[in-house]
Amino acid sequence: MNQVSTHELANWLDATLQPHRFRDYCPNGLQVEGKDSIRHIITGVTASQALLETAVARGADAVLVHHGWFWKNEDPCIRGPKRRRLALALQSQLNLFAYHLPLDAHPSLGNNAQLGRVLGFEPERDSDGNPVTCGPDGLVWLGRCTDANTLSELGALICNRLHREPLVVGNLQQTLGRVAWCTGGAQSMMQSAIDAGAQVYITGEASEPTFHLAQETGCGFIAAGHHATERYGVQALGEAIAREFNVRVEFVDLDNPI
Repeated sequence: MNQVSTHELANWLDATLQPHRFRDYCPNGLQVEGKDSIRHIITGVTASQALLETAVARGADAVLVHHGWFWKNEDPCIRGPKRRRLALALQSQLNLFAYHLPLDAHPSLGNNAQLGRVLGFEPERDSDGNPVTCGPDGLVWLGRCTDANTLSELGALICNRLHREPLVVGNLQQTLGRVAWCTGGAQSMMQSAIDAGAQVYITGEASEPTFHLAQETGCGFIAAGHHATERYGVQALGEAIAREFNVRVEFVDLDNPI
């Protein structure tokens, strides 16, 4: 296996994901600097203590995640779990890379692109071949589901492919037309999907108002799990890194029921 400098990998990730295009809730890119060169990367959804411990146990030089650290409006004090995570990363010289909205939005490697692939959706494309989107930063994708005809069948398909029982709200016999989806905690974007003519909206989490919006608009709603819907972008990104730099990349899926 080869190695890549931390600086070179950081530059490639920034060029690929273009974080400057987004107003995000956290810093994107290299959040914690570790070793100067990288041979082995662990990828995962969240930079939890368990993922860091797994990376150390497997001799990794870097961790690449969707959910990193230093979120806006959180307590900035470094204590408790936050101190333990940071101490482990620094003591082990682990590089921590994290990309949030840029990884959601990437047209081929992103969470939305990859969830659509896993679920067998056909994304709508414009004349240039770009995905048709709506919502803030164009994060909500639009398309068709060819493997299910009703809301009930779509719920069963999601359960089968994500290995997670989704929350389904709406008329289960409703025929599917335009489908909209955005991974993670994007339930607040449902109105954008409705305004774009979607008959069903899929995301990771639900909020109390989501039920009423679905009932009062006739748009079906599916919450398929925040973690469950965001496992695929970081895997695709890791595979792209392995191809580009011929370094070892392992995805570790630490299950999270939320």
